Amino acid sequence: MTVVLRQGQRRYREYADPNIGFGWLRLIGATTVVVDHSWPILDPSRLTIFPASWDASPGYVALMAFFAMSGYQISQSWASDPSWWRFSAKRVLRIFPPVLVVVAALVFVIGPLFTTLSAGEYWSDKQTWRYFVGTSLLFLLQHELPGVFVDNPYPWSVNGSLWTLPMEVIGYVLVLAVGLLLLLGLGRWFVFPVLAALLVADSRIQATMGYHGDVGSLIEVPLGSTVAFMVPFAMGMVVFAFRDRIPLNPWVALGLLGLWIAVHQTPLDRYVLAVMATYGAIVWAHHWPRRLEMDGRWIFGSYGMYIWGFPVQQLIIIAGVDDPWVLAALAVPAAYLCGVASWVFVEVPTQRLRRHLKKPLRGGPPAAAAPPGRAEPEVRRAGTPPAGPPRSRS
Repeated sequence: MTVVLRQGQRRYREYADPNIGFGWLRLIGATTVVVDHSWPILDPSRLTIFPASWDASPGYVALMAFFAMSGYQISQSWASDPSWWRFSAKRVLRIFPPVLVVVAALVFVIGPLFTTLSAGEYWSDKQTWRYFVGTSLLFLLQHELPGVFVDNPYPWSVNGSLWTLPMEVIGYVLVLAVGLLLLLGLGRWFVFPVLAALLVADSRIQATMGYHGDVGSLIEVPLGSTVAFMVPFAMGMVVFAFRDRIPLNPWVALGLLGLWIAVHQTPLDRYVLAVMATYGAIVWAHHWPRRLEMDGRWIFGSYGMYIWGFPVQQLIIIAGVDDPWVLAALAVPAAYLCGVASWVFVEVPTQRLRRHLKKPLRGGPPAAAAPPGRAEPEVRRAGTPPAGPPRSRS
């Protein structure tokens, strides 16, 4: 008993709250995405900062890790309060308000200032309002605003990072569906058939960082890429469901990283990458150094950093920057400040609305709500394949 107590005390002293670890990892990932975008947004013939022969993207690896973390954390949110309507309300309050703000800023501020059209042409163009409504709804996502950024090297999207957010919502629906089935009496082993089905579909579609696959789209959401990203998401669900049986060992995480490097550019790559990104992200979140704990406002802005990063880069390019290293050096701090502002002025206030989603009293008082700095800072989504949606080979 004494040994166990000492181990627990040592862990308490050495490691931060996992929410802090997840927050740091998401912030690092969002930074990686902004840096990785700095090359293709200036030279669309490139997909990433890495040479084409490497067939790899740090932004894509980060994306796999982000979906894995979401699978774990959203499952945790459901387990803490398995109510379909409160779960759905929390997800809406988490993902939509920051998107509405950035979309409104693009349409009503940045668009009029930087469009090549006259004011009358811009406001009377149906695409202006199609962008505002469709992108706000996510599943009718649009990429172009009339005349905006059309003289930049990457004119096809004013905010290419948003394309993964509908997939994040699909992940929420997956957690809800599985959670409801578990409430009906299915055991937690049910998550394995879900993961197996996604792996089979992913094996057939073979979507990659620059290719959606040839299976079409659900409205504006590419199905092939959705399946590819739901694999690590479901793996995160599995790790949470069996958290009492799956040890979180940093040495195993490092071994998986080495294995992925070894099998990269082989058919095993896509499977080992998903496992490595999932296990590694969850392990490091739980082993984050306690000395790096700090006020949540400085580390929980990754979602805002992600959704603001791309338009910030487009604006810096308009200012005359044409070197990717300079672009990255300027865009990272600017996007980070946007993320902090989004967290403080948009996300924390809207998450406080959760206090109105009261649990019914059942033999005792409801559990205390987490403070804003600790409240499920999942993002969604952060991390995309470089410079917006990859163009289909077909």
